[in-house]
Amino acid sequence: MRTTGKVLPEQARSHNRSLVLQTLYHRGEMSRADLSRETGLTRVTISDLVAECIADGIVREIGVREVAGPGKPPIVIDIDRDGHQIIGVDLSGTAAFQGAVLNLDGHMLHRRTVSLPVDADPDEAYAAVVELVRELIAAADRPVLGIGVGSPGIVRPDGTVLSAPNLSWSDLPLEQRLHDEFAMPVLVRNDANAAVLAEYTFGAARSDIMLVRIGRGVGAGLIAGGQAVIGGRFAAGEIGHVVTGTDDGPLCACGNRGCLEAWVNAPHLLALIEADPARRGEILAQAGRRLGIAIAPIVAALDLSQVVLAGAPELLGGEFVEAATKTLHTRTLDGVFEDVEIVLTAQRDIVLRGAAVMVLSAQLGVS
Repeated sequence: MRTTGKVLPEQARSHNRSLVLQTLYHRGEMSRADLSRETGLTRVTISDLVAECIADGIVREIGVREVAGPGKPPIVIDIDRDGHQIIGVDLSGTAAFQGAVLNLDGHMLHRRTVSLPVDADPDEAYAAVVELVRELIAAADRPVLGIGVGSPGIVRPDGTVLSAPNLSWSDLPLEQRLHDEFAMPVLVRNDANAAVLAEYTFGAARSDIMLVRIGRGVGAGLIAGGQAVIGGRFAAGEIGHVVTGTDDGPLCACGNRGCLEAWVNAPHLLALIEADPARRGEILAQAGRRLGIAIAPIVAALDLSQVVLAGAPELLGGEFVEAATKTLHTRTLDGVFEDVEIVLTAQRDIVLRGAAVMVLSAQLGVS
């Protein structure tokens, strides 16, 4: 996902521009000479690319760096982090769609919410998305770099939502329709895949990670070897309806018994705890063990270094994460995976920020 070195001449300009922007984005202010040393590109190439990026409004000159001794002091440059803005949209809520205007660092500048009617039909759901995006574009006070959308369900790489039952969407070319509607770059991806990008770019994630979102449903986003894992059916990370164990278990909305989603979804856990508060620790530990059973084969197959949980901290912390971690270590090869950690994300608005990363990656080559 991240540009890290030079390539063939025919690919060079686009790749090297991404390399320059990637370096500035993550390292911050530096001189052109610093940038040349950091990237391995010649000073002539750096000068040319920086001039292009300044003309495009992506990079700005900050000022002169003070130096001791003779010689001309260097001019310091950086990404113009407030020069453009990004529209981020999260469609994973059950009663409302969330959206925000973000700067290039993923900081929220303006927020909007659009309610979703109960039992909304596909056209009503799409109309709510359009209304939300229109409000966000009106709120932006800088040029908009693009629109990123995190959608529930299975999403093809071209932004077609193949299946999103909660929104009654099937084979909806959401990315193309929004592009036609607003005449600007649009990226639509699965919400969990968007969330893992936020953890990778703005968090402390490693390059081999699974992020599991636990709310009303359960889904995961995967990055292996620094590359997003999508799958041949575009359904990588759809772990919610994996049956965990052979002991039946609660009835799932899909009709099966014992699906991971049925065991660990937040409303189910809250209902159990409310019915018997004295068993809170036992209930959360049991749910954590089910998660550990489900993710152990994935961690082993992909040799992941870290699992990050996104959801209600009051449910996923403590007994839940402890039981999940212990089960994971018990069910994977001793001496190989004992250092794999399961942690709670520190990110807020993780899908919205991940949607911003999608636009950064597509438009600037930054992730």
